Amino acid sequence: MKGKLTTASGSPIDDDQASITASGYTLIQDVHLTEKLAHFNRERIPERVVHAKGTGAHGYFEVTNDLSKYTRAAFLSEVGKKTDIFVRFSIVNTERGGPDADRDPRGFAVKFYTEEGNYDIVANNTPVFFVRDAIKFPDFIHSQKRNPKNNLHDYDTYWDFLSLTPESIHQVTILFTDRGTPKDYRHMDGFGTNTFMWYNEKNEYVWIKYTFKCDQGNETLTADEAIELKGKEADHATIDLYQEIENGNYPSWTVYVQIMTPEQAKKYEFDPFDATKVWYHGDFPLIPLGKIVLNKNPENYFDEVEQSAFAPSNMVPGIGASPDRMLQARLFAYTDTQRYRLGPNFQQLKINAPRALNVYQRDGPMSYGIVGTDPNYYPNSVPDAPAPDISYTPPASIVDDEAMRHQVPIDDVDFAQARALYTRVLSDKDKDHLISNIAGHLGGAKESIQYRQTALFYKVDEDYGTRVAEALSLDINKIMKLAAASQEEREKITMKM
Repeated sequence: MKGKLTTASGSPIDDDQASITASGYTLIQDVHLTEKLAHFNRERIPERVVHAKGTGAHGYFEVTNDLSKYTRAAFLSEVGKKTDIFVRFSIVNTERGGPDADRDPRGFAVKFYTEEGNYDIVANNTPVFFVRDAIKFPDFIHSQKRNPKNNLHDYDTYWDFLSLTPESIHQVTILFTDRGTPKDYRHMDGFGTNTFMWYNEKNEYVWIKYTFKCDQGNETLTADEAIELKGKEADHATIDLYQEIENGNYPSWTVYVQIMTPEQAKKYEFDPFDATKVWYHGDFPLIPLGKIVLNKNPENYFDEVEQSAFAPSNMVPGIGASPDRMLQARLFAYTDTQRYRLGPNFQQLKINAPRALNVYQRDGPMSYGIVGTDPNYYPNSVPDAPAPDISYTPPASIVDDEAMRHQVPIDDVDFAQARALYTRVLSDKDKDHLISNIAGHLGGAKESIQYRQTALFYKVDEDYGTRVAEALSLDINKIMKLAAASQEEREKITMKM
């Protein structure tokens, strides 16, 4: 039958260019027509609520440094060991069809197909995030997306939320440098952002963070270059990755970890599980772990990229979660959104299927019967049926707090890392671009919001806030008074403007 067009049930088709008609009327007996239309009506699935636009590629991860004394993860057990991977790059707020050059964080999700199950590192191209508690996440995304009244992007909602959420100042500063517009996916780093647990065969554990350093070097776009590129080719980063891999120029990243002991975590100068902050390299240096290489493009975009499903909850023995509030919520939210988007059996899709699978979950839409005749309940007395293994019990990290709603108060430590970035890391040219980029965007918001946000920049650094105020023609004396006020007072004052 190869070469013959068939219906979905396998029956050969005689004509695919004309419907069956009688006296000009199309007949319902044309099952090929009705099947074709019915399938067309159902081709699309829900767009990801964030990270909707993206691309991906297959490759491998290779261990280059033995860190097995810290983790029992089998895929990290020896130097030279290789593991198949799939990576999806994306843009957080840009919809499908939007430009790759938008100013927005990029997603950097890696799926490791290990012998002990799939392990996902769902990373971004920035080391921190806008909020530290996931209860704020839906509101944050709503503020960055289109206004529900008119379906337009709204400068007021964008900056209103950020100015009322001072913990975002570090990420905002990073985003409005040229790092907010990377040249393409091959020339940007990746960061796990959250803190994770590694534990060894003795159940001794440490806390770790991941960094992916691109071997091609970091390259960014200026605001003007990004605007020009949007008009020339909206899919420039997608095209670049695909063509380079097709041409045999395989991009690679060196993978590093930072390691912190439980004792160090208790004594550190700030909460090490706060996703709005980095661990200083001087305190916790980058330790090489391995390398990822992307060497194969997808054969079908929908099957392999659009249906790929990543989740921080996909872990393997030797790796666990931390008290990071953002991570704790992500453990639920990512798998839940995949069930909504792809259905309850999304992990049976080839791109998501683990190398080893022994479960008691059964049935549901689009089940492929991959578990055969095995029982669907436990405990059971069936020989060789899957059973829990107590040897895989992860260590229990010590929790000293009571179960209650507890807001972390805004403190100077929330401005310290943005201050270090502005005063120690950014060059004069970087600062010029930062101020220009902020003014060009924040200038679209109403004046009261401009004052509130600029006061936060002033709290980071006087020069930073002064330059933004000058670029927006704001009264610097008002900015200074707002910066000296508490966040609650600042909100009250600006809401009356």
